[in-house]
Amino acid sequence: MVIDLAEGASTQILLIANQLLGETLASELNSTEKDIEVILKPDKLTHHPSVVVWILEQLESPTAIQLELKQLQEYWKPAPLLLIIPNEISVKPSQLLQFDCPGLLQAPDLIKLREAITTLLGGGRVIQLLENSEMDAYSPQVAMGLGQWLLLSGIQQVENDLQLMGELIRKPPRSIILILMAKGRIRELNAAKDFLNFLWGPLRMEINSISRNTNQETVESTDKSTNITLKDRSSASVWKAINKRIKERVELGVSNSTGSILALDSLNKSRRIDLLLSILSQLDLVIQRLQNTIREGNAIEESWTSLQPEIRQQALRNMAGSYVRMQRNKVLIPVADFLISHSDLLQVDQELPDKDLMLDPLLLNKPVLVEGQLLPADDPRALITLERYVNNWLIRTAEIISSEILSSCGEWPEIRRYLLNHHLISTRELERFRNQLNTQVRWQSFLERPIHIYESKRMLYTFNSNYIQFIFITELRDNELSELGWWQQQVILLLEARDALTPQLQALIRRLGDITVILLTKVIGRAIGLVGRGIAQGMGRSMGRS
Repeated sequence: MVIDLAEGASTQILLIANQLLGETLASELNSTEKDIEVILKPDKLTHHPSVVVWILEQLESPTAIQLELKQLQEYWKPAPLLLIIPNEISVKPSQLLQFDCPGLLQAPDLIKLREAITTLLGGGRVIQLLENSEMDAYSPQVAMGLGQWLLLSGIQQVENDLQLMGELIRKPPRSIILILMAKGRIRELNAAKDFLNFLWGPLRMEINSISRNTNQETVESTDKSTNITLKDRSSASVWKAINKRIKERVELGVSNSTGSILALDSLNKSRRIDLLLSILSQLDLVIQRLQNTIREGNAIEESWTSLQPEIRQQALRNMAGSYVRMQRNKVLIPVADFLISHSDLLQVDQELPDKDLMLDPLLLNKPVLVEGQLLPADDPRALITLERYVNNWLIRTAEIISSEILSSCGEWPEIRRYLLNHHLISTRELERFRNQLNTQVRWQSFLERPIHIYESKRMLYTFNSNYIQFIFITELRDNELSELGWWQQQVILLLEARDALTPQLQALIRRLGDITVILLTKVIGRAIGLVGRGIAQGMGRSMGRS
């Protein structure tokens, strides 16, 4: 069935749904939208439909739905397809995002449906999923051995206790003793989890499926606040959508939920929001400038590297305020100028991934590699992946600037009330925080970073709702192994020795266990049985003589 589009014809929408729902929805849309005509049967079309809307009452077989979607899109091409799914589903977000259709709505109201249709008519894309959908209701059951059971059950108990301690830290009690006890308990629980991993886990296992609220999330997890609207499918629209999503999160205020100390924690809430928004604004200006001028990869690399100090400097100036002056030694001094002159903004974060992963899709319209598939940047899975890279760059850049602000506050105490949290105004508390932060940086540099490089992992900071968390992605980092220092090389050698000795140690423990069982059952047990039998026989003879 092929219907040509006549010139000057009205916009027709083909609605595929059950009769009662279809008639009700068609009546509502036809009465509110004068320029749109909703058709329920294909034979009633007078020309090719502008949009095809398919409403599902149940979502049971994602594979079958994908095949049907492909057939519908091929049949009604080039009309975009809008898929509407019910509220209660038992499908994971990753499966929903694999529905390769321009529109995907979950239980929308009439207003959202009209907005989605308008966006699709303009050549855009709409993805809107509810946050309270039962997407993680089912998980595959896998048979496990004794070691795996001990590992999972032990880590589950540790994660539950960590969650309780985390809630206590987020809402700290007034007693400093309780806070110190909670932090000490967290250190004990983390040490217990590391010991369980060393004892029973193959290599460095990350148990993420045990607790949904764990800080470490796998890269396959999908942000449940999936709400993506693109006016068109260009790289500029993709960046605008990413920028809007990140800005909305930052404006609500973000807090640290990584389990580690961040320099960003030292800033008060308003300065923290201003700094993140300023960095994001500078990134927006840079990307827009590069989109209009750059067309080659080498030019992107040179421009991006040269613009990093400028981005940090302008973000620091906007956060501090260009016209804010405070007294230092009884002289009014501009705060922004002092911070910039006393800050090293040329630092390079070695844990940042290759910038091409973030910039090439946004500037050169290159595809994004997601789970072995090359996807266009407007695909929701690719967009979420790009957003992770932008989040990581944003947070790490804010960390560099926040560290320099801490150093400047040590030299100029009067600006602490303006920039820092209330509890860091004290010189002792400020120096304690800086020492803890420096110790953590050394620990990560000398121990955790070589382990991550050897395991081909990279840690990315990201936003989850209004929390800063981190995820691990698998990335080839063999080139970085040769650049590690002597101490980091020794850490890798210890890992190799551990991997080589662990199977032998486990085999030795099993052999010792078998020998113990034999001794208890065959030797000691039999000896006890013979002694008991002799005693019984002796007692029988004594009773017989009496």
